[in-house]
Amino acid sequence: MTVIDPDTQAAWVPEADEDDDEMPLSMRLSIADTLTLGNATCGFLAVYFTTTGVLIPHLMGNDDGGMARHSAATAVILMLLASVFDLFDGLVARKLRSSAMGAELDNLSDLISFGLAPAYFVAVWGMVASDAHQRVSVVAAVVVMLAVVLRLARFSCVTLRDGIFQGMPSPFGALTVVSIVLLGLPFIPTLLAIFGVAWLMVSRVEYPKPRGRLAVAMLSWIVLSMGLLAAWAFEAPGGELLLQTGCALQVVLGAVIPLFATARRVHAFRDNRREARAAAQN
Repeated sequence: MTVIDPDTQAAWVPEADEDDDEMPLSMRLSIADTLTLGNATCGFLAVYFTTTGVLIPHLMGNDDGGMARHSAATAVILMLLASVFDLFDGLVARKLRSSAMGAELDNLSDLISFGLAPAYFVAVWGMVASDAHQRVSVVAAVVVMLAVVLRLARFSCVTLRDGIFQGMPSPFGALTVVSIVLLGLPFIPTLLAIFGVAWLMVSRVEYPKPRGRLAVAMLSWIVLSMGLLAAWAFEAPGGELLLQTGCALQVVLGAVIPLFATARRVHAFRDNRREARAAAQN
């Protein structure tokens, strides 16, 4: 209530309650938002380790001409950890709640961890690999980053039926791109595979959302990948072979899932046509 002082004609407003001084609802962070910020932090640290442990030693002539094992493995493990945060922030948001900033925080964090970090990894690979071409590698890195930007923007604008993504999810795409680089294939096949993953991220191929058993399987695969990277980094017996096998499996999954999705859509289309013909005959 506002009271007017008859002598001064000034309005007197009662003091605000303590609750009015609290942070607005739109600025409060939920548990899910905290996990999302962990995602962004991992993405930044992946860039940091790629720079300090791989790029700078190479520029100073302190490495052996290849990617430093420990720093490269640490960068990729951080991207894997970012995908764990990304998996759990969605689960927690569905079980508890998400703030008004949740969707925006998730997109911005994904852009850092699954757009900038893998694209930067590709660019640095183009600088340190003996058979790579730096400028062409930078083009590939830009394509990866733009694919993630377009994919995240479309995700915010397009409404799809529950349980699916349109286009390869950015965490899966980022890990596939990094796996292609770590496979150590010749430059041209590596480049073509990276472009293929970028195309899948902006395509209309449907991918299932990681829920239930699929989420458990994805988490198990991430933990196994971290173990393979650690074995490779510390030069454990057979570590390099195990890493190559894991990277190859990641790439195969990236290629097989779209084939299954396409086959499922073709079968669904044929079934719909058969039902339509049967209904027309009746």
